[in-house]
Amino acid sequence: MISNHWSCSKFANWVRGTPKPFAATAEEWNTWKKTAKKKKVRYWLAEECLNSLQDIVCWPINRIRDVRHYINNRWVSKTHALTSSLQRGKWYDLDARLLHAVFDELVNFVEIEQAWMLVIGSDDENKKYKTPWYRSLFRIGSWRCPEAGVAHLEWAAGLKHDTDCDDKKDPNFGKPTSQALAAQETLVLYKWWKEKRPKRPDPSDASDWTDYCEKKRKVAEANGDDTFWSSFITNADNKEISSNILDLCHKIKSEQEEEDTAMLIRLIKVRQSLWT
Repeated sequence: MISNHWSCSKFANWVRGTPKPFAATAEEWNTWKKTAKKKKVRYWLAEECLNSLQDIVCWPINRIRDVRHYINNRWVSKTHALTSSLQRGKWYDLDARLLHAVFDELVNFVEIEQAWMLVIGSDDENKKYKTPWYRSLFRIGSWRCPEAGVAHLEWAAGLKHDTDCDDKKDPNFGKPTSQALAAQETLVLYKWWKEKRPKRPDPSDASDWTDYCEKKRKVAEANGDDTFWSSFITNADNKEISSNILDLCHKIKSEQEEEDTAMLIRLIKVRQSLWT
């Protein structure tokens, strides 16, 4: 965080003689830097000297932090690898593994990273979502909170070009920022994967193929013979009915696969905005 830098402290503002903004637009930062650099020695003391001194004093702490982050990334969060929620011990083709790995990582991004962004600087949010004390103190491990992640995205989705635009005649004034557009898309993809997709019907059930097969099995069992499968081939009525049902089954399955592909493409397109 910017407040951790000595060059951003109240003491640095006193040395520099030009208070540093807590937050500003790119244009405002450029204006501030030009003004501050007019006092060359004071600017150098506050920006260069203090930062160099901080690097020396904090070297041991920074090395411990680096080790802690390595351990967390390597063995706890495992940010170098993709995993999925697919059932262990079963075979899945690569297309299924790719889809689940990518969208499960999106879920982790929302429920872990975005959730943490919401509470990291707010005592009220920490209390509201009951952030574990060890997560705030040691900054290691993963804390998951779907509600906090969604709340942060909903906040970001409402950002607009307003106070950052000096000219209200600017064509972007009042419109969503790029961050807002990315957050809106991320929310759509997340909710589709978590809420809408799991509720999709099985194609065999939706097309009545499951019920049709079950009825034919019961008829075959009642007759005490094995005419169940052969009747699909030899009986013209059965063949036509089963063919129609199977066509519908394949149609539903194809539509669902096309939806998976379309949503996967949308996720790939928004990937550069998925960072914290």
